[in-house]
Amino acid sequence: MSPEYMKEAILYLQDGAAFRGHVLGQTGETAGEAVFNTAMTGYQEILTDPSYTGQIVVMTYPLIGNTGVNNDDVESDKIHVKGFVAKEFCRRPSNWRATKSLTEYLNKNKIMAMEGVDTRALTRHLRVAGAMKAIISTQDFDPKSLQAKLDALPSMEGADLVREVTTPKKYVWKAKGPRRYKIAAIDCGIKWNILRIFADLGCETHVFPATATIKDILAIKPDGLFLSNGPGDPAVVTHVIDTVKQSIGKLPVFGICLGNQILGLALGAKTYKLKFGHHGANHPVKDLEGQRIGITSQNHGFCVDTKSLDPAQAEVIHTNLNDHTSEGLRHKKFPVFSIQYHPEASPGPHDARYLFKQFIDTIDANKTHA
Repeated sequence: MSPEYMKEAILYLQDGAAFRGHVLGQTGETAGEAVFNTAMTGYQEILTDPSYTGQIVVMTYPLIGNTGVNNDDVESDKIHVKGFVAKEFCRRPSNWRATKSLTEYLNKNKIMAMEGVDTRALTRHLRVAGAMKAIISTQDFDPKSLQAKLDALPSMEGADLVREVTTPKKYVWKAKGPRRYKIAAIDCGIKWNILRIFADLGCETHVFPATATIKDILAIKPDGLFLSNGPGDPAVVTHVIDTVKQSIGKLPVFGICLGNQILGLALGAKTYKLKFGHHGANHPVKDLEGQRIGITSQNHGFCVDTKSLDPAQAEVIHTNLNDHTSEGLRHKKFPVFSIQYHPEASPGPHDARYLFKQFIDTIDANKTHA
């Protein structure tokens, strides 16, 4: 093994637990909230998902990088994770779509990636103790020093990370073929596959910064409003919450992930931080209305407190079968609904993609009754 792969590193957790391993080409230090992801593949989508801003991602599958990386499977214009941890990274990928190896991709983007870690033990620790602040370092192995650095690192609770990932100005994602619908999307960290699916459905999507007002949105005369996924604590994204409040009753609304939490807050509910979050591509969710169960892709650390929902206004329409947390909301009067997981399936599976068509049907019904 070449010297660049032999640089010793430590992953030090806020509670004092430490794991040793080696880093790839990028050395130094990086810190963030450590979370684990149970997906077996889809690592390129995970790396480029803006919802992972501020986090060090631990992959539970032991060998990551088998299919390399390509130019088509990215979900944004850059890697957003603070660090990436695996048992082993594949140096020689085998896939006809690959343009380079994962290790080359991480090094080119100067992402600290750590391997040789007992990820089973690390995942079990995070599951029992909860997601927590962590630091990867190749230059400081002193527990007291590392602890002081973590103590100074802001917590994920109370962190407004949307401002770091939202688009600085509005842009338009064109429809494939003739435009049938015009969608206004509030970008809190939107994934590109959401925009690709809307395009396939004949939607021209106008992507607004998170600072957009209801006046800005209504000015383009959209057929519907989409609330995107994104990172951080939803309760502090007050501007978006206020905008969504003002949109209810004026437009059909569909939200995903952080968009679901923001809708819940706009309806007067509260949100709370999950112990270790939901991160993976194998979470079973039940559609309570359709009485169907789908295997879903998930990435979130916060959840809507269903006990705080006003039953006169909203109802839970999807539920997580692992821990029975809310996975979807619907307004009882207006054409407004949201989903906690990722029906755009990047990375898969595709069980819940029908929800995009459901939003289009809601728009059509709203036009008929308008």
